[in-house]
Amino acid sequence: MPVTDAPGKARALYEARRTRVPIPPLTDADPSLGMADGYAVQQELVSLLLADGDTVVGHKVGATSKAMQRLIGIDSPDHGPVLASTVYRDGDTIPLDRFIQPKVEAEIVFVLGERLAGPGVTVPAARRAIAGAVAGMEIVDSRIEDWRIALADTVADLASNGAMATSSQVVPLEGWDPRLTGMTLTRNGELVDSGAGAAALGDPVAVVAWLANTLGEAGVVLEPGHLIMTGALHAAVPLTAGDVFRAEFDRLGPVTIRVGGTA
Repeated sequence: MPVTDAPGKARALYEARRTRVPIPPLTDADPSLGMADGYAVQQELVSLLLADGDTVVGHKVGATSKAMQRLIGIDSPDHGPVLASTVYRDGDTIPLDRFIQPKVEAEIVFVLGERLAGPGVTVPAARRAIAGAVAGMEIVDSRIEDWRIALADTVADLASNGAMATSSQVVPLEGWDPRLTGMTLTRNGELVDSGAGAAALGDPVAVVAWLANTLGEAGVVLEPGHLIMTGALHAAVPLTAGDVFRAEFDRLGPVTIRVGGTA
């Protein structure tokens, strides 16, 4: 049965993004909402954002680690679009006043070189379609009060995507295995966390195959140039004005963001 008033729920999330005032979980009013309902609301929300002139430049995949799946009670990842207005580059200052309750996650980001249409995409096929990888950080944010998210809430809210930052050098995949890529995250020069590529669904390339197949069931195709965020390699870390975060990856090198503004 279709979710009741998906456009209304999307409008509430849209206004929360615009005003930076979070809303109660959608699942508070209707605990029966599930993943399909969340995607129905997400589709409506994306339509509102695109009507404002934004464009989709890629996709994020979330809940790619077993720990996160256990936390929100699911057994597969979720996904949402990456919007052009949310993309930053290495060294940029991220304005804190764009968000409500932001956290940072370091992850491997792939750049597609070829069109990838599911279903039926294998991991080797996904690898062939990838032009290369860049060091990335995602700013996750929730328009839901106090991060009280159930599955439908985060899916509806663009999989809790806020923004992303990437390094500029695209590193081809020849000769290395993203599963074995190590990463360290520092805040103001002090080590915060570390991780490895295998945290993302066991293989970041498998994340791309999963995404292509999942989107393909809805008739959506991954296009050349799309950025694919493959999931956090560690627990998310809250942002504070004045922080400088640096994620350094084997093979891919570093990506740095500065946090500007006030909460």
